[in-house]
Amino acid sequence: MGPKVDVPVYDLSLIRGLWEVRVKKHRQKQKKEQERVERSALARIDQEWQYRIYCKTLKTKELNQLHHYLERSTLKDVPPYRTDAQVYAGDQQQDQKVQQDEKDPDQKNLILQLEGERWVDFPRELQWMTYLQEWHVRGTRIRQLPDYLTLFTQLTVLETPKNTIMELPPEIGKLTELRVLNLSYNRLSRVPPELGGCEKLERLELAGNHNLSELPFELSSLKQLVHLDIAENRFISIPICTLRMTSLQLLDLSNNHLTDLPQDMDRLEQLVSLYVHKNNLQYLPLCLTNISTLRMVVVSGDELTCVPTKLCNNPDIKFIRLYDNSSSEKKKKKKKEEEKKKKERRRRWREQEEEVKDSREKEFMEAYISSLKDRDTVPFSTTKVSISCLL
Repeated sequence: MGPKVDVPVYDLSLIRGLWEVRVKKHRQKQKKEQERVERSALARIDQEWQYRIYCKTLKTKELNQLHHYLERSTLKDVPPYRTDAQVYAGDQQQDQKVQQDEKDPDQKNLILQLEGERWVDFPRELQWMTYLQEWHVRGTRIRQLPDYLTLFTQLTVLETPKNTIMELPPEIGKLTELRVLNLSYNRLSRVPPELGGCEKLERLELAGNHNLSELPFELSSLKQLVHLDIAENRFISIPICTLRMTSLQLLDLSNNHLTDLPQDMDRLEQLVSLYVHKNNLQYLPLCLTNISTLRMVVVSGDELTCVPTKLCNNPDIKFIRLYDNSSSEKKKKKKKEEEKKKKERRRRWREQEEEVKDSREKEFMEAYISSLKDRDTVPFSTTKVSISCLL
């Protein structure tokens, strides 16, 4: 037996618990510090100074071209669309805007605007303007959104109508601050399910893409969506995700290939306006009368045969029945024209038959008269015929 040694015994679970508490507090402290830095104006001021330093390296021609598409202004002076003539007036205005941003950074809105067919791609310098809050790109020949789109974490408005964009990247779901997304009149054939991550989205416009025929079920998470426009596409039925957008107030499904509406349309409890004209609807479901907020319904009345009476007679609802399809009227006109043509053909055929009969009768009369004349004269020769029969 050797000398006795005292070995300390500890509860490792207590040490582990203390360590986890310290790590948790440290992470919370880091998170608060990061949020404080993001809320401060220092990051935005640093970005603006980086932009000014970059502008100093450009030539005057390049600088003027850059100022043609990038513009900064306050929220109060933002028009819906600005022209290229509205550009910066010099470094003094930049200094004034930087000072104004330092005093009241919440009243500042940073906007990118591109317009015209001369634009084929986004400018290279745009990747450093991550402080931009709105994009307005209209009537260009741009085919795709840039790869660095996810860097614009403060982006709230993305309007790119009337371009040639063929695909929406899945990274669009990382723009969690996005409120307005307008991709109307492009060449989209599908919408990525990642778009459901933009849970703050309030307005979604996808009209006039023509190849679009369905929406992913993941868009059901857009609970704050108020305006949905998917007109002028190839939808044969209402997407399932649409009926789960509980805050929806305006739904435009006009000019598609719908044949009926679902019987659970009353799930849209806040729906105010419904546009379903220029479709192939033959009836409207009775469940529409259960939507108390409904104020306007626009349909095509050419093929519509069944409409709830309560929907038509409700004085609070503007029930507008359009006859712009005119398919039945065209058919009736075609039938009338065909009947007229048939009658005209029959009349002409009868006239031709009468003319043929008259001509035949005239020929017969002439031949008969000539034969009578021949009978009055003596024939030049006669022929004697003998017939013998065997009994």
